[in-house]
Amino acid sequence: MRTMPQISNKGKLMPASPIRKLTPFAERAKQQGKKVYHLNIGQPDIETPKGVLDAIKHIDFKVWAYTQSEGTLSYRKKLVEYYNRANYNVSVDDILVTSGASEAIVIAMQSCFDSGDEVIIPEPFYANYNAFAWMSSVTVKPVLSVIENGFALPPIKEFEKLISDKTKAIFICNPNNPTGYLYSYEELVELKNLCLKYDLYLFADEAYREFCYDGNQFLSPMHLEGLDEHVIVFDSISKRYSACGARLGCFITKNKKVIETALKFAQARLSPGMVAQIAGEAAVDTPQSYFDKVNKEYTERRNMLVAALNKMEGVYCPNPGGAFYVVAKFPVDDAENFCQWMLEEFSHDNQTVMMAPAAGFYSSPGAGKDQIRLAYVLNKEDLANAMICLEKALKEYPGRTLIGESFEAKGKN
Repeated sequence: MRTMPQISNKGKLMPASPIRKLTPFAERAKQQGKKVYHLNIGQPDIETPKGVLDAIKHIDFKVWAYTQSEGTLSYRKKLVEYYNRANYNVSVDDILVTSGASEAIVIAMQSCFDSGDEVIIPEPFYANYNAFAWMSSVTVKPVLSVIENGFALPPIKEFEKLISDKTKAIFICNPNNPTGYLYSYEELVELKNLCLKYDLYLFADEAYREFCYDGNQFLSPMHLEGLDEHVIVFDSISKRYSACGARLGCFITKNKKVIETALKFAQARLSPGMVAQIAGEAAVDTPQSYFDKVNKEYTERRNMLVAALNKMEGVYCPNPGGAFYVVAKFPVDDAENFCQWMLEEFSHDNQTVMMAPAAGFYSSPGAGKDQIRLAYVLNKEDLANAMICLEKALKEYPGRTLIGESFEAKGKN
């Protein structure tokens, strides 16, 4: 009898993306003629800066060649300009160019962890951190942040409870995906002291660093003294310049042993793309007026979305300080069932909404079951229409539940 080749156990257990797993249902809804408002994924509709697109149009090389494994010198010099304007005090030797922030995170895990080592991450967190850890044979130890206080950093004592001889790092995303929470100076200092006390790396995903609202200033662990050997920053041009398809990121650290080790992994995958780096060089010269305009637009979208959600019966949504996401609590039996029902069963004026169930952004089983992440990446007219659909859907959903009075009082007051 013939047998089929078997896939790996690692492949079987690799977590699926909660952001994309409902895509087949959305595609079927579109085939049925429904308009689907995509609030499930952080794909901005903001235009990419003209200077970035012009740089691509005016490319004149004769050979589309490999670049250096660490990234071209000219692009790294431009990145130094960008980060040193923000007081990072880095050099070209502190930067490794990667294919998106995703590759930077995987390289960092492979450079800093051995199989079975542990990383502590405040949850909810970007779902692919689970996938990157699984790929690198690293164990994620989640520490729970809660919606009642807007997903602020959990108490440091909760981190300490999880630290073992296998713990190698703490990992934050600031501003946070999926919650939009913006960490304060005091919270970063607490993390700094913890990393110094236990000799841990501090990983910081800063892909949303340009998106801070209400006059709040972005702060990086790179701004704290005494952490040069501990901090590794991951960044990307995807969100900053609305250039998700460029797949261009970077890995930044002043720890020379780490950057030397990371380069070996970078050499194994050869090099980041030449065209993306040409575009990235031009992106650094994007005028501040672009960011001011984008920040104003996102602030207005955030205000519209949060207000609309909190007016819906039984829904609570904290007001985030950054990024372009919210996580809201819904009066539903199961957010994944609700999101799938929205695509399969619901329609208002032949329209519906695609969202990301928040359980996929937690590592703890059962957490976030009644929460949903929404990305305010659509124009305000589409966003308003999506909220009308959502409110009507909640009234029709057969799995609607009543939210407790104690939570109502705690969350909305």
